Amino acid sequence: MSDTILRVENIYKSFDGTGVLRGVSMEIREGEVVVIVGPSGCGKSTLLRCVNGLETIDSGSIFLREEKISGRTKDLHLVRQKIGMVFQSYDLFPHMKVMDNLLLGPTKALGRPRAEAEKEALEMLERVGLREKAYALPRTLSGGQKQRVALVRAMLMRPEILLLDEITAALDPEMVSEVLNVVIDLARSGMTMAIVTHEMRFAEAVADRVLFLEDGVVLEEGRPEEFFHAPKTERAQRFLQSFTYASKREA
Repeated sequence: MSDTILRVENIYKSFDGTGVLRGVSMEIREGEVVVIVGPSGCGKSTLLRCVNGLETIDSGSIFLREEKISGRTKDLHLVRQKIGMVFQSYDLFPHMKVMDNLLLGPTKALGRPRAEAEKEALEMLERVGLREKAYALPRTLSGGQKQRVALVRAMLMRPEILLLDEITAALDPEMVSEVLNVVIDLARSGMTMAIVTHEMRFAEAVADRVLFLEDGVVLEEGRPEEFFHAPKTERAQRFLQSFTYASKREA
């Protein structure tokens, strides 16, 4: 984990005059998993959307390896091919079979031969336990299965880094673990990822580093064992205590 894949330098982003990101900086090295946590509205999802070019930043810079990608418009689609992103909603085309959903990007955007891409898609579906669903329509899949298909679709684009934005937020509790297990497997395989999540146990299990955002600022950063068991700031302590209290109530 020596080469820096992504570098975010002092970025600002506001909506209608309200600052959402206020001088955020971070680096993600090759093979590293950085998990971004914080209260709702702190800017976590906006940060990922800025990295992927779905939102323009007001100031600052974003680099993919040594190439500046912020402020680009002409060839933004080429940047997005290198930065995969999976959202809360799976966004599968309902009228297309799973395989057709998966092959659209690799064959159209990357120009890969269909037979080659289909072979890789089947291997990846096997890896996530969905090979038998390759030629099914999305309406026959559960939410957890659709999200696993969305992960495969992103990986088939062979991105340099994968951004995951609350990918379990829309799932029933029973489906959450099947998706998170796929992400943990990706992390173990060396995939570089930035993950926004409210699943604290998952965050602790998968992260190499944790960023805690509060009001658009990185308030704390550290290794998971440090952040989850000995947070430095009082605000992070209160944030984590709220999850501990919720877990005790559920038990």
